[in-house]
This record gives sequence, C-alpha cells and structure tokens, in this order.
Amino acid sequence: MNIQVDADKCIASGACAQVCPEVFDLDDEGVIVVLDAAPPAELRAKVEEAAAACPAAVIEVHDQSRV
Repeated sequence: MNIQVDADKCIASGACAQVCPEVFDLDDEGVIVVLDAAPPAELRAKVEEAAAACPAAVIEVHDQSRV
C-alpha cells in the first residue's frame, strides 16, 4: 500500500489524524502530514477509513504495484 496526498487542497479538518494517527498527523497550520507513506497491510482498513472521512478527498491509497 502506498499513500499520496494533495496537501494543497487540505482543509485541515483533522479527520485523517483522528481515524488513523499511526499514519496521519497535522502540521502547525493544521495541514495533513503523512507519517508513513507505505504503512503495513494491517493498517489498510484504518487508512481507507481515514481517506473516506476526509471532506476534501485529498488522500489516495494505492496498491504497491501501482507506484
């Protein structure tokens, strides 16, 4: 799994960090920060939930083979 984000479109809701703090955080301005762009497979469900929770839809989750 590989994660890509469009931080320029982030609206700083913080939903990603609330759902999956192992992978996402917010910087001092409240903008998304990816702590682990290739997290372990056991976090996939939480990462996908965080992506779905993002109101700005800035998180993309890809299989490793697509990277």
